[in-house]
Amino acid sequence: MSTIVLSLLVDNQAGVLSRVSGLFSRRGYNIDSLTVGETENPSYSRMTVVADGEPEVLEQIEKQLAKLVDVVEITNLTPDKSVTRELVLVKVSADNENRHKVTEIADIFRAKIVDVSENSIMMELTGNMAKIEAFISLLKPFTLLQLVRTGVTGLLRGSADDL
Repeated sequence: MSTIVLSLLVDNQAGVLSRVSGLFSRRGYNIDSLTVGETENPSYSRMTVVADGEPEVLEQIEKQLAKLVDVVEITNLTPDKSVTRELVLVKVSADNENRHKVTEIADIFRAKIVDVSENSIMMELTGNMAKIEAFISLLKPFTLLQLVRTGVTGLLRGSADDL
């Protein structure tokens, strides 16, 4: 199994997200992560799609996406040529006994504590997928109460003249 991170520049209009996600569902493939937002040009949105599968299948998905009328450009965000980030909010059970240990983990990862209550701490962390996974893994012994992730977003490195 391989993972692909695709950055799609698409027309900013109704129905585009449905057509892109429909391409995956019609073929029975799952989208691991999907983020969408307007670009510096309001005529376009940028979608970042993360999917797992066999290399041949992922290549076929990329080719099928390129055939969609609303897709202007597709960029494969490989780790060596791109910067990708994700945001996670995690609420962890934290009483007087373990609060210090939880805040130490937050400090190590440079996570921001955004809410503290008598029985819990909520933290915010931005980073690549590996950093987010490592952070969550270290917090599991403290009972994760709630967790939400934004999904991966990213751009190519350097000064490429993209649309």
